[in-house]
This record gives sequence, C-alpha cells and structure tokens, in this order.
Amino acid sequence: MSTMSTMSTATSTMSTATSTEPVRFDTKIAVLLREDLEPWQRLNVTAFLVSGLGTALPELIGEPYLDADGTLYHPMFRQPVLVLEGAAETLAAAHRRALTRSLRTAVFTADLFTTNNDRDNRAAVRAVPTDALDLVGLALHGPRNAVDKALKGARMHP
Repeated sequence: MSTMSTMSTATSTMSTATSTEPVRFDTKIAVLLREDLEPWQRLNVTAFLVSGLGTALPELIGEPYLDADGTLYHPMFRQPVLVLEGAAETLAAAHRRALTRSLRTAVFTADLFTTNNDRDNRAAVRAVPTDALDLVGLALHGPRNAVDKALKGARMHP
C-alpha cells in the first residue's frame, strides 16, 4: 500500500473534532509495580503489562496519529495510564480485590525475569496457583471507582 493511500485511509478513520472541553473517562487504566524493582525492571514490566490490556481490550485504543507532513504513527491508548507502586503485600491485596471485582487484569511475576519468550512466560504463570503468584506488576482496567478500590494502599510512582 502506498504512503498516500495509507495516509488517506488513516485520515478517513480519524476524528477531526477539536473540542476544547475536558475529556472525562468513566474507566481507568492503572499499573501497580512492586516498589523494590530496579528502574529497568519497572519499565520492562510496565511495557509488558499494558500490551496485555491493549490487545485484550481494543476499545481502549485510540485512533492513529498523523503529523503535519502526513507521516502515519500507530494508535495508543485513548486515555491516561496511571502508574503506582507498593509493597509486595499491597500488590497481592490489589490483585485479590481486582479479581473479586471482575476487573480485567494482566500480571507479571518475578519468574518472568528468567524467561525470554511468551510460551515460557505463560507456562511460568500457569505453574503457580493464583494466591501464590510472586507478583511484581499488575495492570488493570475497569470502572474508575472499582479500580480505585482495588488499588487501595498503593501510591503514585515517583
């Protein structure tokens, strides 16, 4: 497909509304990281976790980006992602609360730092019961109030 046809396809699906009213979302996307992670681990875990939400919940993805020169860029989430941190106990409690509230979640366990592919990642999670997962990260999406309640005790990432 040519750049021009790609550009016109993207342009035809992109909104041209330029409202100045603030956008308020009924839902929230949040990532909770274990506070003892190294900086590279925090970034890695966050990237993996949000990729899980974006693929499972396509309605969270906005429209493609297009710059003034007509260069097309991939779409991203249509709403902000909050990044929080907490102790291992905070993470475990948030995971339990998220599950009881039927929130959509993605998990990253300490075991995943020793694997290098999706098949082994899934096997590492599958081998451990829910309550025994050594969580280092959790991403969730759902109604704002339910997400806030699930994340009780967590604090904003610095």
